[in-house]
Amino acid sequence: MKLIQVIIAPEKLDAVKDALAEAEVFRFTISEVLGTGHQRGAADAGESRLDIEMFKKLKLEIAVNDDFVQPTIDAVMKAAGDDAVGAGKLLVLKLDDVIRIRTGERGSDAI
Repeated sequence: MKLIQVIIAPEKLDAVKDALAEAEVFRFTISEVLGTGHQRGAADAGESRLDIEMFKKLKLEIAVNDDFVQPTIDAVMKAAGDDAVGAGKLLVLKLDDVIRIRTGERGSDAI
């Protein structure tokens, strides 16, 4: 089991959702977040102060069983990938356990 975290620009959301649906990945959570990466924002070295501009992004969290890891990655990369700075990040994290609160199911059955 893996947790795939995806940080994308808001304008990429519809394309990513459509690509995930094509890959039969329907369960995910979306959060509005702020962040900066290679675009860094503005630095004012004259005052020894660094003003880092934060950009609006979306964070998708997608818990998947092992069979769905690569299809999920492929779908996101196809829909959100471009050469622009700030296109986003995709993180794949190991999940030790998942518990469905309603039923108490654990592990792969809970995803």
